[in-house]
Amino acid sequence: MAEAKDPLWMLDNSRCDSARRSAERLVRGNEVATRLVMGLFDRLAETRLEIRDLKNAKALDHKTVREVIFGLSGAKPDIPTWIVEPPKAKHSPGVPTLFASDWHWGEVVDPEQINGVNKYNLRIAHARARRMVDRAVDLLKNHMVNPNYPGIVFPLGGDIVSWDIHEELRESNELPTIPTILDLLEVLCGCIKSLVVAFGRVHIPCVTGNHGRNTLKIRAKGRVHTSYDWLLYCLLEREFKDDKQVSFQVSSGPDCSYSIYGHRYLLTHGDQFRGGDGMIGALGPILRGDHKKRSRNGQIVLEFDTMILGHWHQYCHLGRVIVNGSLKGYDEYANSGNFGFEQPKQALFMTHPKHGITFAMPVVLEDAQVKGKKWIDY
Repeated sequence: MAEAKDPLWMLDNSRCDSARRSAERLVRGNEVATRLVMGLFDRLAETRLEIRDLKNAKALDHKTVREVIFGLSGAKPDIPTWIVEPPKAKHSPGVPTLFASDWHWGEVVDPEQINGVNKYNLRIAHARARRMVDRAVDLLKNHMVNPNYPGIVFPLGGDIVSWDIHEELRESNELPTIPTILDLLEVLCGCIKSLVVAFGRVHIPCVTGNHGRNTLKIRAKGRVHTSYDWLLYCLLEREFKDDKQVSFQVSSGPDCSYSIYGHRYLLTHGDQFRGGDGMIGALGPILRGDHKKRSRNGQIVLEFDTMILGHWHQYCHLGRVIVNGSLKGYDEYANSGNFGFEQPKQALFMTHPKHGITFAMPVVLEDAQVKGKKWIDY
């Protein structure tokens, strides 16, 4: 008995072409049959292309993209020992963390639309990024006792890039996305190099935000591969791949877990948390989100002590939750929503080898207007 043919045997290129020629001969002279049969073979050709694309998409997983396209390791990164092993010095202040998120690079904020309380464009963004590093170094080096650090952690918490996800952003962003990314890449390289000079070593955990996506809605599947934030992180990692003083931990999902001296951190952007009202503001959805993530992570042995996130553009340090401010500052969206005013700022805090999080000193990126000259008044 002859073996049954594979029902997909015609998906092979050579066999499909041969079968098409045979079918053409069989229906030659019958116009209706010719149109029907040729239409079936055209659809078959489309199916072959769809199957090929599906195979390619399956092959281009996170590991393959990093290895083949960017020339980076696809393996899970090793956490550097200097943030894991306690220092030998008895009086070490610990490891500082400078948390960078919500830069919205390329977006423009018009001061005339928000009562003149803020202005933002690429020129100002460049100045604030430099000021962030300079002031963080000053706070840690000149305002701390025994400022000897083994390195610094520099998490990138998403929404680093502004993209055209809304019609108003497409119309008002200062540059198209690709030139914006190239400009930001150079700035972040400069920030990292300055931190290396000041602290010797830099570890950079990274998660994506919701603004840098190239899809209409944020995706659960393949989130990072549709994000310009992730593209930027991979370009940065490739830039420093031969520098032993700089290490990256680029997440393939929405969260990134790491520890400093046993204190467990969960880095996330915060766009998964929704809600809030006029009284409690962002605090309600953030604390609900923290509770849900702790519950989920406790079931999969990924417990954490402190969650750090951005997205809300409102600095808040609660110990178990640290919410970052933004580089962009107050904007038209915050003003139209009647949200409270806040100066642009980024979180800076210390993780002590024995006591966990100790000092918290946000880096304010614009000087507030002084209302009086007295050092204290009443």
